[in-house]
Amino acid sequence: MIGPLISENRRLSVQARGWWRSHKWWLLRRFSQISLLGLFMLGPWLGIWIVRGNFAASDIAGTVTLADPYILVQGIFGGTSPAAPVLTGAVIIALAYLCLGGRAYCGWVCPVNIVTDTAFWLREKTGLTRDRKLDRRTRLAILAATLLASFATGTVAWEFVNPVSLLQRALISGIGFGWSIILAVFLLDLFVSRRAWCSHLCPVGAFYGLIGRASLVRVSAARRSACTDCGACFNICPEPHVIVPALKGQGSPLILSGDCQNCGGCIDACPTDVFQISCRKPWISRMTAD
Repeated sequence: MIGPLISENRRLSVQARGWWRSHKWWLLRRFSQISLLGLFMLGPWLGIWIVRGNFAASDIAGTVTLADPYILVQGIFGGTSPAAPVLTGAVIIALAYLCLGGRAYCGWVCPVNIVTDTAFWLREKTGLTRDRKLDRRTRLAILAATLLASFATGTVAWEFVNPVSLLQRALISGIGFGWSIILAVFLLDLFVSRRAWCSHLCPVGAFYGLIGRASLVRVSAARRSACTDCGACFNICPEPHVIVPALKGQGSPLILSGDCQNCGGCIDACPTDVFQISCRKPWISRMTAD
């Protein structure tokens, strides 16, 4: 199951705006995630090598090397000196997320997000309400621990248990330890805590959240005066705490927290078109709106 047909969180929006406008950003995100994963799988599955590697480091058509800056930092902590193409590739990715929002990686690229969204959908459909409260700062502690582990072992420590890399390997081999990790993430989100992995534990999200604090592209509560307090945006948002200052505050309507995934869930769910994709700088025009 990739996601909702009509979830309760989108019900009011579907009634007010129709199915397409209430699922537009969700559909675009799924297309992005599945397409990017598909590019990596074309080689192993069909022998079409457009992209070689994985989400940590990849080579595009033998011309451009891209690298995850989080992996680069772990390598430096582990005592390695990055080659120039890897360093350049990491800078390219970091600059891209400085523009798009660091945690856009979580909402638009990471394939494990499909797994956690499905667990959230099942929680909603089955009425599972038991929710062990986790501190979202835990992911920062885990981030620090991965860097210390890399320093202590001289390795890129996180890659040994990274669910994204393990999922890709599992899809290639068909079996393996990776499926156990993915199942554990799914069960954690389903039975232990709402959005447990992405919102509270994942160090990759923590790393990109730090980058995202300075990003240009933002979700804006541009029409916050039209808010009816229905709660749909808070219910669907993976990080609902980011909405409050923009929606209920007196300052900027932009959601400025680095925790925001720029996923567009609030845009889909809001029946009164409060939210839109915008930019931090006033001279950069609004990108899109419903």
